[in-house]
Amino acid sequence: MKYVYAAALIGTTAAGAAAQEVKIGYALAEDSHYGVAAKAFERSVTDSLGDQFSFRHFPSSGLGGEREVVEGVQLGSVEMTIVSTGTLSNFLPEVGVFDVPFLFASLDHARKVLDGEIGQDMLAKFDDAGLRALAWGEQGFRHITNNRGPIATPEDTEGLKIRTMENPVHIEAFRALGAAPTPMAWPEVIGALQQGAIDGQENPLSVIVSAKLSEVQKYLTLDGHVYSPAVILISPALWGQLDDAQKTAFDQAATDAVAAMRGYVDDVEASGVATLKEQGMQVNELSPDQKAAFRDALAEPYKTYEAQFGKDLMDRIQAVD
Repeated sequence: MKYVYAAALIGTTAAGAAAQEVKIGYALAEDSHYGVAAKAFERSVTDSLGDQFSFRHFPSSGLGGEREVVEGVQLGSVEMTIVSTGTLSNFLPEVGVFDVPFLFASLDHARKVLDGEIGQDMLAKFDDAGLRALAWGEQGFRHITNNRGPIATPEDTEGLKIRTMENPVHIEAFRALGAAPTPMAWPEVIGALQQGAIDGQENPLSVIVSAKLSEVQKYLTLDGHVYSPAVILISPALWGQLDDAQKTAFDQAATDAVAAMRGYVDDVEASGVATLKEQGMQVNELSPDQKAAFRDALAEPYKTYEAQFGKDLMDRIQAVD
């Protein structure tokens, strides 16, 4: 009996040690759309595979800025991340097409593009960048917040010091509008706004609400200048270790995570503006004619985007219905 008991203990220890730790890092808070997606992913994997994997979550840039975390995923020192395409264009330039201003007509349009042939073909290209992309998530349409005043025309952005991601597509667009785009890692943004080093920033309502930007920004302009996708990435090193059943479970978990993320975005799109107004932000929304004026002001950058990404691809994206 003594030997049987010892063997049982050894088996239990071995089983416990066999659980693969998965570190998942992301830039936003645990209660953000990223956090909701990460938790949904963990639940789905656990439901399918039991205790084969243990997840450690690192929200609020706990493993560094987005660029550093993506590099960690490439190297295998970080197993997973949920990250915006604004950062990923530095690793896979082609993905920048989804950051072209005023390319998507609505959330429904964007989701159809990403879930369809165009989006799935783009996901496959991440393999060439040393990354494994499981699925498209989203943040929603990006809007401008600032402390200088309401924005109604392109002229209102003249000289505006606005934080952008390290994204050439975004930077070129704001320069064309006469703003002073300031690339900055997300962990630095709140402090820079508090100190007045920048006037504003641009993000979807899902980020503006979850990051409590109403505490450091006075004005919100609902311009929807860019749709902001996100991607669920896994380290190729981890993916290569998974058997077929585990890969199937991870793929299903990514689907479940996207559903949770999109649900969060839908909720914030429905209630976020009222929440921010209650918190003291002054909100204005651009009319279709006002949006057209911004689109016209980006005529020169659009020529660059068409040369870089291909006019045919941009036309295909806009034609999806």
